[in-house]
Amino acid sequence: MTSAVGENFEDAVLTDQEWEGRSFEHCDFTDADLTGLSTRNCVFTECVFTGTDLNASQHVATAFRSCKFERTVFGKSTLDGCSLLGSSFVDCRLRAWRLRETDLTLVGMGRADLRGLDLRGIRFREANLTDCDLRRCDLREADFTGARLLGARLAEADLRDARLDADAMVQANLRGARVDTMLALTFAAAHGLRVD
Repeated sequence: MTSAVGENFEDAVLTDQEWEGRSFEHCDFTDADLTGLSTRNCVFTECVFTGTDLNASQHVATAFRSCKFERTVFGKSTLDGCSLLGSSFVDCRLRAWRLRETDLTLVGMGRADLRGLDLRGIRFREANLTDCDLRRCDLREADFTGARLLGARLAEADLRDARLDADAMVQANLRGARVDTMLALTFAAAHGLRVD
């Protein structure tokens, strides 16, 4: 496994690279061009991706642990079986993101625009999704256990078989969301209704 600790990749042009089994810790990818990057079984720990271009990148079984993404471009990027545990996202372009079996536990994604994305089965446990735009998303089987959804917009989202706490049911805007019977009962209870 190739590893880098504390290295500076600022302004680097690393387009269409293929990285497998690499490890990066405390590395700075500020303003780097990583367009078309392909990673497999890589680990990025506490790395900075400010202004980084990850357009059309593909990541398989890669972990981004406690990384900082600010003004990062993820246009048409794909994450398959990845973990972004504890990472934060500020003013990133995420609208064309493709996520599959990805863990977003403890991520900070306040105010993120995720409208219309397919986020089936994604784990958002303990995530900060305050004011996040999740309208028209496919969120079937997504896990929002302990997630902060204050002001989050879930209008017209598909939430069947998703896991949401009672607090989330009160904090988020769920107008027009599609839910199953269990979520409907949770919603009713969260709003003080008695179901007989």
